[in-house]
Amino acid sequence: MGAGDSKLSFKKGVFRLSEETAIPANDPYWISFWELPESADDVFTLFSAADIRRTRDNHLENLETLILALTSRLFALRHNPAFPDEAAPERHALNCARILTRVLPFIYESEQLESWAEKFFWGARRRRVRRGSVAGGTEVIFDEADPNADGEYEDGPPLMEELVDCLIDLLFYQGFALPPATGATKNKVTYAIWQSGVGCNTPVGTTPEGESNKIEILRLLLAITSKAMFMPASVLPVKGVRVLTYMATCSDKRVVLSVLCSLLNTTLKYNPASWRLPYDHVVFTDPRQVLVTYSLQLLLVLLLYPIPEGPGPILKNNYRHYLGRLHRTQDFQFCVDGMTRILNQPVGVYIRGRFYGAANGAQIQATTSYLPGSQKSLKWAPEMMMLFWEALQCNKRFRSFIIDTDRVHDFVVLIMYYALEHRLDPSRAGVVRMCVFVLQTLSTEPKFGKSLNKCFEGQNSLPASVRIPSFSGSYADYLIISIYTLITTSKGKLSAVYPALLAIVANIAPHVQNLSAAASMKLIQLFTSMSASSFLLANETNHTLLASILESMNAVIENQYAANPNFIYAILRQHKRIEALRNFTLEQGQEELDRENRLRKDRGEGVENSPKVSFSMSEMQRPKREPETPTTPASPGAFEIGDDSDEEGEENKPANSGSEPTSPQVTSPSESPEDAVPLQLRGMSEKARGKLPENAFQRQGSTTSLANHVSGVATPTVGGAGFVATHTWLESWLPHLPLHTLLTVIQQLSPELHAILSPPAAGSSTPADTMPLLERIRNTELRGIEPTPIKTHMFEWSPLALGWYESLLWGFIFVGERHVSKGAGTVGVWNGTAVRLFRVQETAPEGPSLLAPRGGVDAIGTNLIERLGNVTLGGRRDSSATLPRRDSTQTSRRESSESGAGRSAVV
Repeated sequence: MGAGDSKLSFKKGVFRLSEETAIPANDPYWISFWELPESADDVFTLFSAADIRRTRDNHLENLETLILALTSRLFALRHNPAFPDEAAPERHALNCARILTRVLPFIYESEQLESWAEKFFWGARRRRVRRGSVAGGTEVIFDEADPNADGEYEDGPPLMEELVDCLIDLLFYQGFALPPATGATKNKVTYAIWQSGVGCNTPVGTTPEGESNKIEILRLLLAITSKAMFMPASVLPVKGVRVLTYMATCSDKRVVLSVLCSLLNTTLKYNPASWRLPYDHVVFTDPRQVLVTYSLQLLLVLLLYPIPEGPGPILKNNYRHYLGRLHRTQDFQFCVDGMTRILNQPVGVYIRGRFYGAANGAQIQATTSYLPGSQKSLKWAPEMMMLFWEALQCNKRFRSFIIDTDRVHDFVVLIMYYALEHRLDPSRAGVVRMCVFVLQTLSTEPKFGKSLNKCFEGQNSLPASVRIPSFSGSYADYLIISIYTLITTSKGKLSAVYPALLAIVANIAPHVQNLSAAASMKLIQLFTSMSASSFLLANETNHTLLASILESMNAVIENQYAANPNFIYAILRQHKRIEALRNFTLEQGQEELDRENRLRKDRGEGVENSPKVSFSMSEMQRPKREPETPTTPASPGAFEIGDDSDEEGEENKPANSGSEPTSPQVTSPSESPEDAVPLQLRGMSEKARGKLPENAFQRQGSTTSLANHVSGVATPTVGGAGFVATHTWLESWLPHLPLHTLLTVIQQLSPELHAILSPPAAGSSTPADTMPLLERIRNTELRGIEPTPIKTHMFEWSPLALGWYESLLWGFIFVGERHVSKGAGTVGVWNGTAVRLFRVQETAPEGPSLLAPRGGVDAIGTNLIERLGNVTLGGRRDSSATLPRRDSTQTSRRESSESGAGRSAVV
């Protein structure tokens, strides 16, 4: 039978599945499902989503029989001593896996089938054994409809348990996923780690066919565990996914370690820059990248999974447990090198220029290429950041290793690169948030804060997005200035993680020394802006952010006063603002707002049309003389702290007004401020979480009544969402602001160093005689200040935070399925499914480019590149090389194969 005939026959069989009623289990028709398809593309193209849904909704009995037939055949092949050979070909196993991969997501998406699926996959069953069945060997047929039929029966485990066990065995099956055994052996399943690295010094070896087979099995395991995609984020951590609970709690140490180390080593051994040629990612496709992608994704699915609490004994995730048990230095070195290699790809590839970090000569290559688009950016770099975060959380020894060896400095730069690079991209908001939380996790280690005092050399070789002009300082200076930049240039899109960013500063504050004048001024400018009336009165909880920055300032003074004269100098220059905060009243706040509005009106800027209150950071972004009075309003500028309504509105607007096709984006349910995003700030109420900062401050009147002040009646000072600032509200937090330490410094040093308070000379940020003043500050002993216990702002997990984290991971997996090279074997497992863990939105397609040409003229470029892809360099030739269209994918809600539309995760 030719290829065309087999496709036609398979398609006819698919139609029959949805048209006939109760096709008998012993009908030879079922054999066609593992004999006819030639590839995964055949299965996913010919067995459409509409076909699956018709069968599922109209003839569920046929779908049930199909799954039983496929699993029975798969089990029979696994236990056949001749597998894989002509009598028990591997193609049958692959086709069974492909069809199960195709069908299972559409079963998960149907809420009506949840009880049926629970009974079918997890209920007790009897299995009937037939010998000498199809293709020889022993085949197990599950026959629950007729338990009294002739044959040999036995009790079997739940169907899903046996399927998972079978697939794990196939990942270590000699001749299928591993090289064939050299000698005669009864058991072809050998739990040998695939790659050298953690737990293994000698790799077991591999073949192209074996890697291709691993891809098929890993993809099926991801499809099996993707039940999480079809659950709400609020339900997932509480209810859990039963198949993941079964896998994560596996008690067989040999299996867990083999799977863990195989997936980990395969991921970390991958070197995407091995060609060392510009545009090699355009000319050559790398099939191994698909294997690495699936390996990393399945590893994260297992590591991240929080086992829900139940009435029985407490269960633990053994994959997390054994990752936390790693302790050898060479294992940590291997992990750090592999993670850095992947995360560093967008930062730069080998073209021109290198940056050598301070960490043992660790190499970070700089993006200084003359060739646009020559850099290879891996779509699963965020997943690697997630793996790094998991290693930090699971393994205390790993945290100590990267800090003690100074490798943590390289990760600080890389984390800030991803955060700053994507801070304005709604599709990468989840990545930015994760980067912030990773930094917060690191900052809880006192040794981390102390390590930041090391001088940062080579900063000028960094990419422009993370480079600080004319920078000269320590890693602490770099981190503080970068956090300041992240806050002030994100246009309010990261308001949900402002508390976490300030928590990072608070965690490192007791340990930083010799802060530069620039970093010191950034901290003071954050304080100035957060103590502005337009910020404090805009929201009932914004004062908690002010308290957090005050806590950081106090920690520097109380623990490292003599080592930070630049910071003390910056405080003294802002003494009026600090002193005014102690005596702040609602009248003063209203007057400041009125003055600011008048200035805006004079400049021709709208007041009523502004949807939220902004307080300017323009004085932060360029040198400027400090205001003479604390009530001088800030000019409107780039830094706005308000709600996320603008961001939400942008996401809900059409991407374009024309008729161009669009493609989906994945949006985490935690994108909106009212949903769960873990906010790490001491003293915040549950009500305050998820809505920092709130809607616009809108003034209802130009003056306030003194009678209202005295009586405590609400003033007309109204913030966002109807918030009304009252005396009661003000007195609930203003007296508790930690101002004592700052006021003591000002009181004791101002009389002695009055010259410091004089305005600087024109064109300079500090007086000419700064050095003697700094030396005097350093040598002055403060009285009446006792250090308070150092507080550590931990990252705390909650069910809602776990739901956000799981949605982030599965959003990466959903989008990543179409981002890796299609020519290397991806098929779009979840295209067209109704996922509920996140939202799928449409975005406009990208325009034509070298990678995505349109029209006859552009096609010439494609033809040229395809011909170049067949050139053999250094004895290596990739015959399957194709040119992937950047972000090309099928639309999530369509069956057609529209191209040119891009997907990106907004999680």
